[in-house]
Amino acid sequence: MSNEPAQDGAYAWRRLLLSLALATTGGVGLWSAVVVLPAIQAEFGIDRSGASLPYTATMLGFAVGGIAMGRLADRVGIRPPLLVGSLALGAGYLLAAAAPSFALFVFAQAVLVGMLGSSATFAPLVADVSHWFLRRRGIAVAIVASGNYLAGTIWPPLLEFLIRTQGWRMAHLVVGLVCLAVMVPLALLLGRRPVIAAGTLAQPVSLAAGVSRLSPATLQAVLVLAGLACCIAMAMPQVHLVAWCTDLGYGPARGAEMLALMLGLGVVSRLASGLLADRIGGLATLILGSALQSVALALYLPFDGLVSLYLVSALFGLAQGGIVPSYALVVRDHFPAREAGTRVSLVLTATIVGMAAGGWLSGELYDRTGSYALALLHGIGWNLVNLALALLVLLARRRPSTAPRPV
Repeated sequence: MSNEPAQDGAYAWRRLLLSLALATTGGVGLWSAVVVLPAIQAEFGIDRSGASLPYTATMLGFAVGGIAMGRLADRVGIRPPLLVGSLALGAGYLLAAAAPSFALFVFAQAVLVGMLGSSATFAPLVADVSHWFLRRRGIAVAIVASGNYLAGTIWPPLLEFLIRTQGWRMAHLVVGLVCLAVMVPLALLLGRRPVIAAGTLAQPVSLAAGVSRLSPATLQAVLVLAGLACCIAMAMPQVHLVAWCTDLGYGPARGAEMLALMLGLGVVSRLASGLLADRIGGLATLILGSALQSVALALYLPFDGLVSLYLVSALFGLAQGGIVPSYALVVRDHFPAREAGTRVSLVLTATIVGMAAGGWLSGELYDRTGSYALALLHGIGWNLVNLALALLVLLARRRPSTAPRPV
Protein backbone atom coordinates (compact mmCIF):
# COMPACT_ATOMS: atom_id res chain seq x y z
CA MET A 1 0.00 0.00 0.00
CA SER A 2 1.29 3.48 -0.84
CA ASN A 3 2.43 5.70 2.01
CA GLU A 4 1.48 8.81 0.06
CA PRO A 5 -1.45 10.88 1.36
CA ALA A 6 -4.58 10.45 -0.73
CA GLN A 7 -5.85 13.12 -3.07
CA ASP A 8 -8.60 15.28 -1.54
CA GLY A 9 -7.59 14.04 1.93
CA ALA A 10 -6.89 15.90 5.17
CA TYR A 11 -3.20 16.32 4.37
CA ALA A 12 -4.07 17.84 1.00
CA TRP A 13 -6.24 20.48 2.67
CA ARG A 14 -3.56 21.28 5.28
CA ARG A 15 -1.04 21.64 2.50
CA LEU A 16 -3.44 23.92 0.64
CA LEU A 17 -3.70 26.26 3.64
CA LEU A 18 0.10 26.48 3.91
CA SER A 19 0.32 27.18 0.18
CA LEU A 20 -2.30 29.92 0.48
CA ALA A 21 -0.32 31.60 3.29
CA LEU A 22 2.84 31.51 1.17
CA ALA A 23 1.04 32.85 -1.90
CA THR A 24 -0.51 35.68 0.12
CA THR A 25 2.78 36.73 1.70
CA GLY A 26 4.88 36.32 -1.44
CA GLY A 27 2.24 38.05 -3.53
CA VAL A 28 3.33 41.41 -2.11
CA GLY A 29 5.81 41.57 -4.99
CA LEU A 30 2.94 41.92 -7.45
CA TRP A 31 1.42 44.96 -5.76
CA SER A 32 4.01 47.05 -3.92
CA ALA A 33 5.19 48.80 -7.09
CA VAL A 34 1.59 49.85 -7.79
CA VAL A 35 1.15 51.53 -4.42
CA VAL A 36 4.59 53.16 -4.40
CA LEU A 37 4.20 54.52 -7.96
CA PRO A 38 3.35 58.15 -7.00
CA ALA A 39 6.13 58.25 -4.39
CA ILE A 40 8.70 56.85 -6.83
CA GLN A 41 7.63 59.34 -9.49
CA ALA A 42 8.17 62.20 -7.05
CA GLU A 43 11.39 60.79 -5.56
CA PHE A 44 13.24 60.30 -8.82
CA GLY A 45 11.59 63.04 -10.91
CA ILE A 46 10.24 60.85 -13.73
CA ASP A 47 7.05 60.79 -15.80
CA ARG A 48 4.10 58.39 -15.38
CA SER A 49 5.32 55.79 -17.88
CA GLY A 50 8.76 55.88 -16.25
CA ALA A 51 7.25 55.42 -12.81
CA SER A 52 5.37 52.41 -14.21
CA LEU A 53 8.70 50.77 -15.18
CA PRO A 54 9.38 49.12 -11.78
CA TYR A 55 6.03 47.34 -12.00
CA THR A 56 6.71 46.28 -15.60
CA ALA A 57 10.23 45.13 -14.75
CA THR A 58 8.93 43.18 -11.76
CA MET A 59 6.31 41.43 -13.88
CA LEU A 60 8.80 40.59 -16.65
CA GLY A 61 11.19 39.18 -14.07
CA PHE A 62 8.26 37.30 -12.54
CA ALA A 63 7.49 35.88 -16.00
CA VAL A 64 11.00 34.54 -16.56
CA GLY A 65 11.24 33.22 -13.04
CA GLY A 66 7.81 31.58 -13.15
CA ILE A 67 8.80 29.27 -16.00
CA ALA A 68 12.14 28.39 -14.40
CA MET A 69 10.57 27.77 -11.00
CA GLY A 70 7.82 25.64 -12.55
CA ARG A 71 10.35 23.41 -14.28
CA LEU A 72 12.39 23.17 -11.09
CA ALA A 73 9.29 22.17 -9.12
CA ASP A 74 8.50 19.43 -11.68
CA ARG A 75 11.98 17.98 -11.08
CA VAL A 76 12.68 18.43 -7.37
CA GLY A 77 9.38 19.40 -5.74
CA ILE A 78 8.05 22.73 -4.55
CA ARG A 79 10.18 23.30 -1.43
CA PRO A 80 13.50 24.29 -3.11
CA PRO A 81 11.87 26.94 -5.35
CA LEU A 82 9.96 28.31 -2.36
CA LEU A 83 13.10 28.60 -0.24
CA VAL A 84 14.93 30.41 -3.04
CA GLY A 85 11.92 32.69 -3.50
CA SER A 86 11.59 33.49 0.21
CA LEU A 87 15.24 34.50 0.59
CA ALA A 88 15.31 36.47 -2.67
CA LEU A 89 12.11 38.34 -1.85
CA GLY A 90 13.41 39.44 1.54
CA ALA A 91 16.75 40.51 0.03
CA GLY A 92 15.02 42.36 -2.80
CA TYR A 93 12.96 44.55 -0.50
CA LEU A 94 15.92 45.28 1.73
CA LEU A 95 17.97 46.33 -1.30
CA ALA A 96 15.12 48.43 -2.70
CA ALA A 97 14.79 50.22 0.64
CA ALA A 98 18.41 51.31 0.44
CA ALA A 99 18.58 51.96 -3.32
CA PRO A 100 20.30 55.32 -4.02
CA SER A 101 19.20 55.38 -7.66
CA PHE A 102 16.15 54.54 -9.74
CA ALA A 103 18.17 52.00 -11.74
CA LEU A 104 19.10 50.01 -8.63
CA PHE A 105 15.50 50.15 -7.40
CA VAL A 106 14.32 48.71 -10.73
CA PHE A 107 17.02 46.00 -10.56
CA ALA A 108 15.94 44.95 -7.07
CA GLN A 109 12.31 44.79 -8.20
CA ALA A 110 12.98 42.91 -11.45
CA VAL A 111 15.58 40.35 -10.39
CA LEU A 112 15.12 39.73 -6.67
CA VAL A 113 11.47 40.58 -6.04
CA GLY A 114 10.09 39.43 -9.39
CA MET A 115 12.29 36.80 -11.05
CA LEU A 116 13.71 34.99 -8.02
CA GLY A 117 11.15 35.95 -5.39
CA SER A 118 7.41 36.16 -5.97
CA SER A 119 7.56 33.92 -9.06
CA ALA A 120 7.87 30.84 -6.83
CA THR A 121 4.65 31.67 -4.97
CA PHE A 122 2.21 31.71 -7.89
CA ALA A 123 2.20 29.28 -10.85
CA PRO A 124 4.45 26.62 -9.24
CA LEU A 125 2.23 26.58 -6.15
CA VAL A 126 -0.93 26.37 -8.27
CA ALA A 127 0.49 23.41 -10.20
CA ASP A 128 1.66 21.70 -7.00
CA VAL A 129 -1.74 22.00 -5.34
CA SER A 130 -3.49 20.61 -8.43
CA HIS A 131 -1.70 17.28 -7.89
CA TRP A 132 -3.21 16.83 -4.44
CA PHE A 133 -6.86 17.16 -5.49
CA LEU A 134 -9.11 15.38 -7.97
CA ARG A 135 -12.81 15.79 -7.11
CA ARG A 136 -12.27 19.27 -5.63
CA ARG A 137 -9.48 20.42 -7.91
CA GLY A 138 -11.39 23.47 -9.14
CA ILE A 139 -11.94 25.00 -5.71
CA ALA A 140 -8.47 23.98 -4.50
CA VAL A 141 -6.75 25.70 -7.43
CA ALA A 142 -9.00 28.73 -6.96
CA ILE A 143 -8.08 28.97 -3.27
CA VAL A 144 -4.33 28.94 -3.79
CA ALA A 145 -4.63 31.24 -6.81
CA SER A 146 -6.50 33.65 -4.54
CA GLY A 147 -3.28 34.20 -2.65
CA ASN A 148 -2.09 36.96 -4.95
CA TYR A 149 -5.49 38.66 -4.67
CA LEU A 150 -5.47 38.34 -0.90
CA ALA A 151 -2.04 39.93 -1.11
CA GLY A 152 -3.61 42.71 -3.16
CA THR A 153 -6.31 43.15 -0.51
CA ILE A 154 -4.04 43.10 2.52
CA TRP A 155 -0.80 44.70 1.36
CA PRO A 156 -1.86 47.93 -0.46
CA PRO A 157 -3.58 49.56 2.56
CA LEU A 158 -0.70 48.52 4.82
CA LEU A 159 1.88 49.83 2.37
CA GLU A 160 -0.03 53.07 1.82
CA PHE A 161 -0.12 53.63 5.59
CA LEU A 162 3.59 52.87 6.00
CA ILE A 163 4.53 55.07 3.04
CA ARG A 164 2.41 57.92 4.34
CA THR A 165 3.67 57.71 7.92
CA GLN A 166 7.22 56.29 7.60
CA GLY A 167 8.22 56.85 3.99
CA TRP A 168 8.52 54.37 1.13
CA ARG A 169 12.00 53.19 2.13
CA MET A 170 10.92 52.13 5.61
CA ALA A 171 7.86 50.46 4.08
CA HIS A 172 10.12 48.31 1.88
CA LEU A 173 12.35 47.45 4.83
CA VAL A 174 9.37 46.22 6.83
CA VAL A 175 8.09 44.11 3.91
CA GLY A 176 11.48 42.46 3.45
CA LEU A 177 11.73 41.46 7.11
CA VAL A 178 8.15 40.13 7.15
CA CYS A 179 8.80 37.98 4.06
CA LEU A 180 11.88 36.39 5.63
CA ALA A 181 10.21 35.78 8.98
CA VAL A 182 7.02 34.25 7.57
CA MET A 183 7.92 32.52 4.32
CA VAL A 184 11.05 30.54 5.18
CA PRO A 185 9.40 28.50 7.99
CA LEU A 186 6.30 27.85 5.87
CA ALA A 187 8.38 26.69 2.89
CA LEU A 188 10.22 24.18 5.08
CA LEU A 189 6.88 22.52 5.93
CA LEU A 190 6.16 21.64 2.28
CA GLY A 191 8.77 18.90 1.94
CA ARG A 192 6.65 16.08 0.53
CA ARG A 193 6.62 15.64 -3.21
CA PRO A 194 3.25 15.68 -5.03
CA VAL A 195 1.72 12.25 -5.38
CA ILE A 196 2.10 12.38 -9.15
CA ALA A 197 5.87 12.68 -8.72
CA ALA A 198 5.92 9.32 -6.94
CA GLY A 199 4.13 7.68 -9.82
CA THR A 200 1.25 6.46 -7.67
CA LEU A 201 -1.50 8.41 -9.41
CA ALA A 202 -2.37 10.07 -12.70
CA GLN A 203 -0.69 8.62 -15.77
CA PRO A 204 -0.06 10.92 -18.74
CA VAL A 205 -2.90 11.25 -21.23
CA SER A 206 -2.20 12.13 -24.85
CA LEU A 207 -4.18 14.73 -26.74
CA ALA A 208 -4.36 12.14 -29.50
CA ALA A 209 -6.89 10.35 -27.33
CA GLY A 210 -9.45 12.86 -28.51
CA VAL A 211 -9.48 15.70 -26.01
CA SER A 212 -8.74 18.38 -28.63
CA ARG A 213 -8.32 18.70 -32.40
CA LEU A 214 -5.44 21.09 -31.76
CA SER A 215 -1.92 19.71 -31.46
CA PRO A 216 -0.27 20.05 -28.03
CA ALA A 217 2.03 22.80 -29.30
CA THR A 218 -0.82 24.71 -30.93
CA LEU A 219 -3.06 24.42 -27.88
CA GLN A 220 -0.25 25.59 -25.61
CA ALA A 221 0.40 28.57 -27.88
CA VAL A 222 -3.31 29.49 -27.97
CA LEU A 223 -3.55 29.35 -24.18
CA VAL A 224 -0.39 31.44 -23.78
CA LEU A 225 -1.75 34.10 -26.15
CA ALA A 226 -5.12 34.03 -24.40
CA GLY A 227 -3.43 34.55 -21.03
CA LEU A 228 -1.42 37.44 -22.44
CA ALA A 229 -4.51 39.12 -23.92
CA CYS A 230 -6.77 38.89 -20.89
CA CYS A 231 -4.18 40.40 -18.59
CA ILE A 232 -3.20 43.26 -20.87
CA ALA A 233 -6.86 44.16 -20.46
CA MET A 234 -6.86 43.48 -16.72
CA ALA A 235 -3.78 45.61 -16.05
CA MET A 236 -5.21 49.08 -16.62
CA PRO A 237 -7.49 49.23 -13.55
CA GLN A 238 -5.22 47.14 -11.35
CA VAL A 239 -2.00 49.03 -12.10
CA HIS A 240 -3.25 52.59 -12.55
CA LEU A 241 -6.22 52.90 -10.19
CA VAL A 242 -4.17 54.54 -7.41
CA ALA A 243 -2.56 57.02 -9.82
CA TRP A 244 -5.90 57.67 -11.55
CA CYS A 245 -7.57 58.55 -8.25
CA THR A 246 -4.66 60.86 -7.45
CA ASP A 247 -5.15 62.64 -10.80
CA LEU A 248 -8.88 63.02 -10.15
CA GLY A 249 -8.19 64.66 -6.80
CA TYR A 250 -9.44 61.80 -4.63
CA GLY A 251 -5.94 61.00 -3.31
CA PRO A 252 -3.84 57.80 -3.24
CA ALA A 253 -5.56 56.52 -0.08
CA ARG A 254 -8.92 56.31 -1.89
CA GLY A 255 -7.22 54.55 -4.81
CA ALA A 256 -5.59 52.03 -2.48
CA GLU A 257 -9.00 51.38 -0.89
CA MET A 258 -10.56 50.80 -4.32
CA LEU A 259 -7.74 48.45 -5.27
CA ALA A 260 -8.16 46.51 -2.03
CA LEU A 261 -11.93 46.31 -2.62
CA MET A 262 -11.40 45.14 -6.20
CA LEU A 263 -8.95 42.43 -5.21
CA GLY A 264 -10.92 41.39 -2.14
CA LEU A 265 -13.97 40.78 -4.31
CA GLY A 266 -11.61 39.13 -6.78
CA VAL A 267 -10.98 36.53 -4.07
CA VAL A 268 -14.74 35.99 -3.77
CA SER A 269 -14.91 35.66 -7.54
CA ARG A 270 -12.07 33.15 -7.62
CA LEU A 271 -13.64 30.96 -4.98
CA ALA A 272 -17.05 31.08 -6.66
CA SER A 273 -15.42 30.34 -10.02
CA GLY A 274 -13.59 27.37 -8.51
CA LEU A 275 -16.86 25.90 -7.26
CA LEU A 276 -18.42 26.58 -10.65
CA ALA A 277 -15.49 25.00 -12.48
CA ASP A 278 -15.96 21.78 -10.52
CA ARG A 279 -19.40 21.63 -12.16
CA ILE A 280 -18.98 23.07 -15.66
CA GLY A 281 -15.23 22.82 -16.22
CA GLY A 282 -12.37 25.29 -16.40
CA LEU A 283 -12.90 26.29 -20.03
CA ALA A 284 -16.55 27.31 -19.62
CA THR A 285 -15.60 29.24 -16.48
CA LEU A 286 -12.84 31.02 -18.41
CA ILE A 287 -15.26 32.07 -21.17
CA LEU A 288 -17.78 33.40 -18.66
CA GLY A 289 -15.15 35.39 -16.78
CA SER A 290 -13.74 36.88 -19.97
CA ALA A 291 -17.15 38.08 -21.12
CA LEU A 292 -17.89 39.67 -17.74
CA GLN A 293 -14.51 41.41 -17.65
CA SER A 294 -15.27 43.09 -21.01
CA VAL A 295 -18.48 44.51 -19.57
CA ALA A 296 -16.78 45.74 -16.39
CA LEU A 297 -13.97 47.45 -18.32
CA ALA A 298 -16.51 49.24 -20.50
CA LEU A 299 -18.24 50.63 -17.40
CA TYR A 300 -15.09 52.55 -16.42
CA LEU A 301 -15.48 54.74 -19.53
CA PRO A 302 -18.57 56.78 -18.52
CA PHE A 303 -18.01 56.79 -14.75
CA ASP A 304 -15.22 58.59 -12.86
CA GLY A 305 -17.03 59.92 -9.79
CA LEU A 306 -15.78 58.74 -6.42
CA VAL A 307 -18.77 56.56 -5.56
CA SER A 308 -19.10 55.21 -9.10
CA LEU A 309 -15.41 54.28 -9.18
CA TYR A 310 -15.83 52.28 -5.98
CA LEU A 311 -18.85 50.49 -7.51
CA VAL A 312 -17.24 49.78 -10.88
CA SER A 313 -14.03 48.60 -9.20
CA ALA A 314 -16.09 46.22 -7.08
CA LEU A 315 -17.83 44.90 -10.19
CA PHE A 316 -14.52 44.55 -11.99
CA GLY A 317 -13.17 42.46 -9.11
CA LEU A 318 -16.21 40.18 -9.21
CA ALA A 319 -15.93 39.83 -12.99
CA GLN A 320 -12.27 39.01 -13.49
CA GLY A 321 -11.22 37.05 -10.41
CA GLY A 322 -11.88 33.58 -11.83
CA ILE A 323 -10.11 34.01 -15.15
CA VAL A 324 -6.49 33.24 -14.28
CA PRO A 325 -7.01 30.05 -12.19
CA SER A 326 -9.26 28.70 -14.95
CA TYR A 327 -6.19 28.41 -17.19
CA ALA A 328 -4.60 25.96 -14.76
CA LEU A 329 -7.73 23.80 -14.92
CA VAL A 330 -7.79 23.93 -18.73
CA VAL A 331 -4.15 22.83 -18.79
CA ARG A 332 -4.83 19.94 -16.41
CA ASP A 333 -7.80 18.88 -18.56
CA HIS A 334 -5.70 18.73 -21.75
CA PHE A 335 -2.11 17.83 -20.83
CA PRO A 336 -0.29 15.06 -18.91
CA ALA A 337 -0.10 15.60 -15.17
CA ARG A 338 3.68 15.09 -15.11
CA GLU A 339 4.01 18.26 -17.24
CA ALA A 340 1.76 20.38 -15.05
CA GLY A 341 4.44 22.54 -13.41
CA THR A 342 5.97 23.59 -16.71
CA ARG A 343 2.78 23.99 -18.73
CA VAL A 344 0.78 25.78 -16.03
CA SER A 345 3.74 28.07 -15.45
CA LEU A 346 3.97 28.88 -19.17
CA VAL A 347 0.33 29.97 -19.32
CA LEU A 348 0.23 31.78 -16.00
CA THR A 349 3.54 33.44 -16.83
CA ALA A 350 1.90 34.77 -20.00
CA THR A 351 -0.77 36.37 -17.80
CA ILE A 352 1.99 38.11 -15.85
CA VAL A 353 3.64 39.31 -19.06
CA GLY A 354 0.22 40.64 -20.04
CA MET A 355 -0.04 42.52 -16.76
CA ALA A 356 3.46 43.94 -17.28
CA ALA A 357 2.78 45.00 -20.85
CA GLY A 358 -0.69 46.30 -20.04
CA GLY A 359 0.59 48.35 -17.12
CA TRP A 360 3.30 50.00 -19.21
CA LEU A 361 1.07 50.53 -22.27
CA SER A 362 -1.62 52.14 -20.14
CA GLY A 363 0.95 54.55 -18.73
CA GLU A 364 2.27 55.30 -22.21
CA LEU A 365 -1.22 55.96 -23.58
CA TYR A 366 -1.93 58.22 -20.59
CA ASP A 367 1.27 60.20 -21.21
CA ARG A 368 0.33 60.68 -24.87
CA THR A 369 -3.33 61.60 -24.36
CA GLY A 370 -3.57 62.98 -20.83
CA SER A 371 -6.39 60.58 -19.89
CA TYR A 372 -7.07 56.88 -19.39
CA ALA A 373 -9.93 56.65 -21.93
CA LEU A 374 -7.78 55.27 -24.76
CA ALA A 375 -6.08 52.88 -22.33
CA LEU A 376 -9.49 51.46 -21.40
CA LEU A 377 -10.50 51.04 -25.05
CA HIS A 378 -7.16 49.37 -25.71
CA GLY A 379 -7.84 46.92 -22.86
CA ILE A 380 -11.33 46.11 -24.12
CA GLY A 381 -9.90 45.23 -27.52
CA TRP A 382 -7.42 42.78 -26.01
CA ASN A 383 -10.17 41.29 -23.86
CA LEU A 384 -12.18 40.50 -26.98
CA VAL A 385 -9.11 38.72 -28.40
CA ASN A 386 -9.00 36.61 -25.23
CA LEU A 387 -12.67 35.72 -25.54
CA ALA A 388 -12.21 34.69 -29.18
CA LEU A 389 -9.27 32.41 -28.33
CA ALA A 390 -11.17 30.74 -25.48
CA LEU A 391 -14.06 30.06 -27.85
CA LEU A 392 -11.56 28.60 -30.34
CA VAL A 393 -10.38 26.10 -27.73
CA LEU A 394 -14.00 25.21 -26.99
CA LEU A 395 -14.83 24.66 -30.67
CA ALA A 396 -11.73 22.47 -31.09
CA ARG A 397 -12.70 20.13 -28.27
CA ARG A 398 -13.96 16.65 -28.95
CA ARG A 399 -14.54 14.16 -26.19
CA PRO A 400 -15.33 10.66 -27.43
CA SER A 401 -16.61 8.36 -24.74
CA THR A 402 -13.43 6.28 -25.06
CA ALA A 403 -11.10 9.19 -24.34
CA PRO A 404 -9.58 9.10 -20.83
CA ARG A 405 -9.57 12.28 -18.83
CA PRO A 406 -6.29 13.61 -17.42
CA VAL A 407 -6.05 13.46 -13.64
